[in-house]
Amino acid sequence: MSNVIESNLRPCEDLAIEDLAIEDWANEDWAILVGARPAATLPLRLESSAAATSNTPDLSSPQLNASHDNGTVSLEPDMQTASIEDARGDRRQPLGGWAKRLLDLMVASTALILAGPILVLIPLLIKATTGGPVLFVHRRIGFNGKAFDCYKFRTMVPNAEEVLERHLSCNPQAAQEWAANQKLKCDPRILFLGSMLRKSSLDELPQLFNILRGDMSCVGPRPVVADELHRYGAASHEYLKTRPGLTGLWQINGRNMTEYSHRVLLDTQYVRTWSLRRDLSILMRTIPAIMKFDQTS
Repeated sequence: MSNVIESNLRPCEDLAIEDLAIEDWANEDWAILVGARPAATLPLRLESSAAATSNTPDLSSPQLNASHDNGTVSLEPDMQTASIEDARGDRRQPLGGWAKRLLDLMVASTALILAGPILVLIPLLIKATTGGPVLFVHRRIGFNGKAFDCYKFRTMVPNAEEVLERHLSCNPQAAQEWAANQKLKCDPRILFLGSMLRKSSLDELPQLFNILRGDMSCVGPRPVVADELHRYGAASHEYLKTRPGLTGLWQINGRNMTEYSHRVLLDTQYVRTWSLRRDLSILMRTIPAIMKFDQTS
């Protein structure tokens, strides 16, 4: 990681996520704690010499080429060394290997069966209330820099990009909020039905099919677009070691209430301290987390 993250996140450098014991799941102590100060910490070690001037990782570090001609993201040579080559050399499989993949298949298959009626009802509601396409398909970056189509139920107006560009050009405060978090609390693109789907996270149910296809995992960093990966700075090589997740540490620890730099820290810690036991605990905590509607967009 770069000195940029270390400088900006110094208040969080003692942040650690406690190891979880299955036998303690009935007790609050088993929860993953963010902000706690146990004896052992996991500081982010940084190699870059860039100076920190913002609350997000350095965006001037090695650049990404967002071209997807061959289905992968092209990286500059120095970032290739720190990310793609590291992922291919030291870890030939995504984080967790076959054990994590087996858990993904079991959880996604079960969730699809249980959510079957909802998966039929939501498209009907979208068609009846707004018309247009049911799914929103967006290119995201996955394991080893491979681009894939990420599925969501459509929650925005059809011309969402035009509406966003116009809104940001006329509202400097919104432009600053978007630059900091890639999200808007008052987003003019979101439809009424879309707002309800987002607050309940039901808009992300189609990503269960991404999990079955092997593009995503049940637990991991949220999938990002190519330009957004800049915000990870030197931590991007950690992101590229695993499949993006439907849920993760960010979702159960504040979600949209946290700054993007904190999200990067959580994703990095997840990769560095991964265990199957932790994945199970995150899955268990996801349902109560998504019920906190005030923390969703």
